[in-house]
Amino acid sequence: RPEQLGDICVGNVLQPGAGAIMARIAQFLSDIPETVPLSTVNRQCSSGLQAVASIAGGIRNGSYDIGMACGITSENVAERFGISREKQDTFALASQQKAARAQSKGCFQAEIVPVTTTVHDDKGTKRSITVTQDEGIRPSTTIEGLAKLKPAFKKDGSTTAGNSSQVSDGAAAILLARRSKAEELGLPILGVLRSYAVVGVPPDIMGIGPAYAIPVALQKAGLTVSDVDIFEINEAFASQAAYCVEKLRLPPEKVNPLGGAVALGHPLGCTGARQVITLLNELKRRGKR
Repeated sequence: RPEQLGDICVGNVLQPGAGAIMARIAQFLSDIPETVPLSTVNRQCSSGLQAVASIAGGIRNGSYDIGMACGITSENVAERFGISREKQDTFALASQQKAARAQSKGCFQAEIVPVTTTVHDDKGTKRSITVTQDEGIRPSTTIEGLAKLKPAFKKDGSTTAGNSSQVSDGAAAILLARRSKAEELGLPILGVLRSYAVVGVPPDIMGIGPAYAIPVALQKAGLTVSDVDIFEINEAFASQAAYCVEKLRLPPEKVNPLGGAVALGHPLGCTGARQVITLLNELKRRGKR
């Protein structure tokens, strides 16, 4: 029940500069009691993951037994680390193909809550629609089509609209609890948080954080790359995602098996939380860890 939540933490990158917290207003509209506290965090693309870490920290230090983590709403990497245009386009194509296959098989249904909203058509006429799946996946993507796209940031660059994530809207929520509390309430347990890590990297190199944070998180958990069956790495740009995969020497088949942000979109505050949800459901589906 909503009133049992000890805290809510929401990742939100583009928070308004003044006025009420949007997430708190959403809480009121969702019938979660005002007695449940709420805060927001901003760690850019990792905001959703930071929300998970913040709630987990509160549970670990005994502040509460159950809480909810939510999330709402490259060029120098390619040059510095030698990630070619061809390699970026190939990575982007794979993301689209994996996401298209997963969507056609219904792999995302367990994690998507349909949303009904009102839109205006070209003539200004209102109509109600229900969104039941991600709209950014492009099954018809080809390597030839990607190769024809112009560079996005500079004339001789290699980052294009095709090998970058889309600007998207989205929201995700994860329920975290002490195991004893989850068992008491009869909640399904999809996974256990063993460790997490935050590592600073040079600010002029976008999106390479996973290449440095993942080894630290693995070390804390007493695990190695070979112990992990699936990795979810954000695809803000194919350049930085491909670099992280190469740097960590990850088998490609273990990375984003249902596609990533290049295909699914990248709502900045939401993506980290969305990745956790996608990962847990896919691990359950495969019987992996």
